Amino acid sequence: MSFLVLRAYWNLIYFDLCLSRRNLAALYDKVRTCPLRPSSQVPNLVGRTCAAVDIACVWYWKEVRCLQRSAVTTCMLRHCGIPARMVTGARELPFTAHAWTEVDGHAVRERRDVQKLYAVLERC
Repeated sequence: MSFLVLRAYWNLIYFDLCLSRRNLAALYDKVRTCPLRPSSQVPNLVGRTCAAVDIACVWYWKEVRCLQRSAVTTCMLRHCGIPARMVTGARELPFTAHAWTEVDGHAVRERRDVQKLYAVLERC
């Protein structure tokens, strides 16, 4: 588990650098091209990976926003062999945008109605 937390922390730093440079294209490109590795048959891998990201976010020195968190979660899940996708969405009133991770069409570590609240802008 500690290896997953360290990997999540490193990914938080990487995606934070992309966002601090206002380089959304690099962030999306990294997520889009992140390879899906062969599946490792570890039980509850989605839950363990998401828990590691949660722990890394707690110890990160600044606030982690949803785009950064979903990019990290998506790449880490793909690295573990789980076909995850990062989704960005928006709603009109009040205008808000949000990003989350989906596995098999279901949002992970999100409220149940997130897919109904936001119109999907992109899946990668």
